[in-house]
Amino acid sequence: MASIVIAQTTVDDEAKAYEIARAAVEARLAAGVHIDARMTSFYWWKDAVQHEREYRLSFKTTAEKVAELGAWIHERHPYEVPQWIVLPATAASEEYLAWVVKETATE
Repeated sequence: MASIVIAQTTVDDEAKAYEIARAAVEARLAAGVHIDARMTSFYWWKDAVQHEREYRLSFKTTAEKVAELGAWIHERHPYEVPQWIVLPATAASEEYLAWVVKETATE
């Protein structure tokens, strides 16, 4: 049985967030993508605390597709070191699981 995951990254540009989300769905690497409202991030970068306004993208995909999606994201991401976090979905309805599997299948 297939399993699904939620994979996340952040970008600082709303248009880039939309571009990445749409292209990932069109490429069938994700069944869907949520783009969270702009938030503020604080983090260490190059020996200093930084802050940035960012958008979090949450990709719904299968465990089988997540490595391919990760490589795809890293090729297109504007950051030198993009966030890439994969969270397992410990439970999902059969209908939702079937939808994610169907929409990430390549013919």
